[in-house]
Amino acid sequence: MSKQLLAWRKLARRLHLWLGLSLGMFFVILCLSGAALVYYPQIDTWLHPELANAAQQPCDYNTALKTLRMQYPDKLGPWRFEVTPEQQFIPARYYNPQETQGQDFAPMMVWLSADGSTLLRQSFWGDYLVTWLYNLHFTLLLGSTGTIIVGYLGIGSALLLLTGLVAWWPKSGFWLRQLRFKRRAALLGRMYDWHKTIGLVMLLPLFILTSTGAMLALPKETNGLLGWALGKVESAARPAPQLTFSNPQISVTQAVKIAQTQLPKARLAWIETPSVNQGYYRLRMQVSDDKSTRFPNSYIDINPRSGEVVKVFDLRQQGISNQIKNWLHPLHNGSVGGLSLKVLWIIASLASLGLAWLGWYRYYLRKNTAKKDRKK
Repeated sequence: MSKQLLAWRKLARRLHLWLGLSLGMFFVILCLSGAALVYYPQIDTWLHPELANAAQQPCDYNTALKTLRMQYPDKLGPWRFEVTPEQQFIPARYYNPQETQGQDFAPMMVWLSADGSTLLRQSFWGDYLVTWLYNLHFTLLLGSTGTIIVGYLGIGSALLLLTGLVAWWPKSGFWLRQLRFKRRAALLGRMYDWHKTIGLVMLLPLFILTSTGAMLALPKETNGLLGWALGKVESAARPAPQLTFSNPQISVTQAVKIAQTQLPKARLAWIETPSVNQGYYRLRMQVSDDKSTRFPNSYIDINPRSGEVVKVFDLRQQGISNQIKNWLHPLHNGSVGGLSLKVLWIIASLASLGLAWLGWYRYYLRKNTAKKDRKK
């Protein structure tokens, strides 16, 4: 082995050790909370029988909007409806409610019966388990500052994984020997083998999770990097100036039908209504090349007074930077690969705890042994 490679491995070991000791706890917290979030909408439904037992029927968004306007007369702004494939209920969100002013992200969350006539449940983002876990995962419960911290923790965690790989990297001709799980009498040696094996097996999944997580948490930096390397990331800007009116003339259902004429084969994912006296209908849709199922990246803005299509943002007409960014969320949450990828992501996230414990405990044992040797 060359002196240069030995020097790199020595440096990598030191970096891996200190990154593990300083960032390891946060790495585990982010991984375990992320594992819990892979199926968080399903878990939330299971935890609330009023949703789990709701009757399946076609969703009536016109009635749902009327119900919300009657139940919450002070909520004059836009409502957002999520279009779920199960059609058991209608999830709705009201952004920036008075009750949670001052918080970075805490919309009112409401669930209505599929026919839109009955309010099944109401809460605020962050006040119930799965959204608390989401905030822990995305912000460490520290608001917008926490999101930035999480982004750089993601970068640090990716470096932790890469330095571990470099520290292990065998010299030519010793690959099989380094990959073998050796029979060792010493506990420290056995712990090293377990740490090495789990790390190598889970390296790629964990690296994908940490790198995509960092990019999602640092959108400005991600856009800048993609723009510099591949071209500008285009955004679906809202129409300006804001339209004002006395009452919308176009119903929610009519707006949906108009949007479907613009992207006829696209799947409707979200409906945003105008406020009581201004704004546009905004429909979020998944086109054929869009890998993001729950939060797709094509939008249609519709004039609620005339039904005119004001703006269409079709992901398929955007550049390579948008296409790459579109992959981040479905790759990070595993939805792009279905059940098998989601299960792999959960296993990899749980493996982070084993890696951290083996690394920490092995370091503790080595320090203790060194202390005893010095006393002799």
